Amino acid sequence: MNEKYSALKSNVSMLGHLLGNTIKDAHGSELLEKVETIRKLSKSACAGNSDDREKLITELQNLPDDQLLPVTHAFSQFLNLTNIAEQYHTISRHCEELVCNPDEMDSLFAKLKDEKIGELDSLQAVRDLNIELVLTAHPTEIARRTMIHKLVQINKCLSKLELSELSHSERQKAERRLEQLIAQAWHSDVIRKQRPSPLDEAKWGFAVVENSLWQAVPEFLRQFDEKLHQHLGESLPLDAAPVKFSSWMGGDRDGNPFVTAEITREVLLLSRWKAADLYLNDVQELVSELSMVECNSEVRELANGAHEPYREIIKGLRTLLTQTRDVLDAQIKGSDSVPKVAILEDINQLWQPLHACYRSLHECGMSIIADGLLLDTLRRIQCFGVHLVRLDIRQESTRHSNVISELTRYLGLGDYDQWSEQDKVAFLVRELASNRPLLPRSWQPSEAVQEVLDTCRVMAEQPRQALGAYVISMARTASDVLAVHLLLKESGCTFRLDVCPLFETLDDLNNAESVITQLMSIDWYRGFIQNHQMVMIGYSDSAKDAGVTAAGWAQYRAMEALVNVCDNAGVELTLFHGRGGSIGRGGAPAHAALLSQPPRSLKGGLRVTEQGEMIRFKLGLPDVAVNSLNLYASAILEANLLPPPAPKQQWRDVMDVLSDVSCEAYRSVVRGHDSFVPYFRAATPEMELGKLPLGSRPSKRNPQGGVESLRAIPWIFAWSQNRLLLPAWLGAGKAIQHVIDQGHSELLEEMCREWPFFSTRLGMLEMVYSKTNIQIAEYYDQRLTDKSLWPLGQELRNQLQQDIKVVLNVENSDHLMEQDPWGAESIRLRNVYVEPLNMLQAELLHRTRQLESESPILEEALMVTIAGISAGMRNTG
Repeated sequence: MNEKYSALKSNVSMLGHLLGNTIKDAHGSELLEKVETIRKLSKSACAGNSDDREKLITELQNLPDDQLLPVTHAFSQFLNLTNIAEQYHTISRHCEELVCNPDEMDSLFAKLKDEKIGELDSLQAVRDLNIELVLTAHPTEIARRTMIHKLVQINKCLSKLELSELSHSERQKAERRLEQLIAQAWHSDVIRKQRPSPLDEAKWGFAVVENSLWQAVPEFLRQFDEKLHQHLGESLPLDAAPVKFSSWMGGDRDGNPFVTAEITREVLLLSRWKAADLYLNDVQELVSELSMVECNSEVRELANGAHEPYREIIKGLRTLLTQTRDVLDAQIKGSDSVPKVAILEDINQLWQPLHACYRSLHECGMSIIADGLLLDTLRRIQCFGVHLVRLDIRQESTRHSNVISELTRYLGLGDYDQWSEQDKVAFLVRELASNRPLLPRSWQPSEAVQEVLDTCRVMAEQPRQALGAYVISMARTASDVLAVHLLLKESGCTFRLDVCPLFETLDDLNNAESVITQLMSIDWYRGFIQNHQMVMIGYSDSAKDAGVTAAGWAQYRAMEALVNVCDNAGVELTLFHGRGGSIGRGGAPAHAALLSQPPRSLKGGLRVTEQGEMIRFKLGLPDVAVNSLNLYASAILEANLLPPPAPKQQWRDVMDVLSDVSCEAYRSVVRGHDSFVPYFRAATPEMELGKLPLGSRPSKRNPQGGVESLRAIPWIFAWSQNRLLLPAWLGAGKAIQHVIDQGHSELLEEMCREWPFFSTRLGMLEMVYSKTNIQIAEYYDQRLTDKSLWPLGQELRNQLQQDIKVVLNVENSDHLMEQDPWGAESIRLRNVYVEPLNMLQAELLHRTRQLESESPILEEALMVTIAGISAGMRNTG
């Protein structure tokens, strides 16, 4: 056993043993023996024993139908528990040096000192720090809220068991609690039976805030403040809010007919209710804590001379928050009798009295009390505001042009959709500058148009702080942006909202510069945006469209161009990154990904989506969330204070070639190979994925379409299930080989050494290659596809093997993930459980596809394998 991971392996072993007890109690020793046999064969097969691999395949193919569900359930739970142990290990007190690198903030300040970066510059960068994490419900998060709660409880038990001074009875009690939780998880539904509604997704997001972020944010700021004090001799301002949270859950209507204006209104109310509820819990504790009598004159006056002045003030806040909850509750339920009482409308209602208490405690020699829960509450007020999370609205560009088109036809002005871009822009700017209303009172628009207008009206009713940005997916032109501004204006929106075009296909990314340049040339627009522009860079659709290499280079060049356009116009740019968890959707370790962006691209802060299962892995536990926030903050500070080098012209030329060759290689397979679509449908569970109640959105934009109509998430998800992970590597290695054949090996090695963008790309490819499994992918082919499709599968697997050699050659490495031993160990640890699930999935797909009618037991077992492999692969969509 590798000593560096002994504590982790010990926890995995213990959790596995306790799960074994549960399986034995539920299904008897025979099933447990079967599970153990499969696990041991898998361990041996993963170590390279081909005889045991064959025995494993035979064992799984011979499982009777009634054993398939409990066996798949067992391996799925093994993976969930392994993930918990691994996640816990990163915050454990026994975390080895290899796993837990030195604190990122300490490392950063050491680098700044070495590079002679002045304290004033460092402090300015800290003041400008702006991280906005946007929680999205992109539907590869399979874990239900009840399961997530159990995972948090299991972590608490692991933490307790780590204490060496536990008495025998305390240890027994913790182990018994752990076994109870594992049994509860076993006997609960692993996956949902119904597809979640947008409201369910929003509540899941609020649960993440309540269970983790509410604790994590003040703790992160406390630690950050200590680092600043230690390294720069300065404190973090009390009202600093370097981290904020927004959400798409309940606001993202792109392709989701279930997100309506009514749903958005309800989610906004629920968000405020949850904020009031969480503040009320804090205030209740403060009432019991702040029983002091000594205070300054300001607090004495605020408390009307009461004997316990702090309590008196805080009891007033308790009443305000209780009333707020009651009013919002009535509004959510649509009650006719909404109480007519004062409610929380603005953060100053909380901030001012609590800040006065804080100052008074400091003045009266009670700083240690002030800097406890009261300070945490003040920090939360600045981060979460009245609304907990700000809601983004997202809609597809043609839905807005359809509104204006229907309107212009009604007004007898012709069909807006048929106009030239120049005429559209002229019309929109004229109407935006006009003081008269455009929408006629007598107009009865179609249902789809009415829905867009209703959404804009719901937004107009909100205070500005409730909303994040309005994101336009598939944005292609300046008129797409102006159209939304006009619809908001006509709906009575009195404040400036960030209307954010999302450039997501290869062509759109290449065209982003000209769209923003055109907008900057419009006087009305420049005046209206008050020198601030937000642009979203799409990762999913561009990678699906052109492959990861071409997409990555197009994203880089688009960001670079947008930074220059906005710099030249004197406009502050915020780039909003639509990353997913997987490589095919732009996922990468946060620190490396941020440092590989173009110079100056983080000057306006970072806004990035955190989706589905990645929210749980990175933000789901308070201590893990503190680590994640620390990583983001240190990476952004480093990128702004020690920017990466701008690429040399030679490097750019090489990237242009890599982009063109990889795009052609990718598209020649995905679009150009006659057998590709039938192969994709047969060799992956793509068709079956539609049955899994993952998220509230349909899996296809167009239910009749082929691969091109698939959303990027199920496209990636399907390929991760059969372990080929095709979209995350196809084209990349072939392009690198092409450049080597042209005699540029040394140039590639230089790019790898000196350019973070390029080295991060190769690092991401290495991680993908480590998660692929050629034998498993071949097994899916043999079990599921027609023999006529086998040559294509073989061709792709051969290409994968060649690509791995090429990348290792460029990096001068002997094996994958040499630079990331913890990541490699993590993948190895889970493979023992993932491989049986892969083989079970192939078997279940084989059996269910032979049946004339559905078998509920086999269908459920299949769904459990999908959930289990998802847990094992970690970044599936």
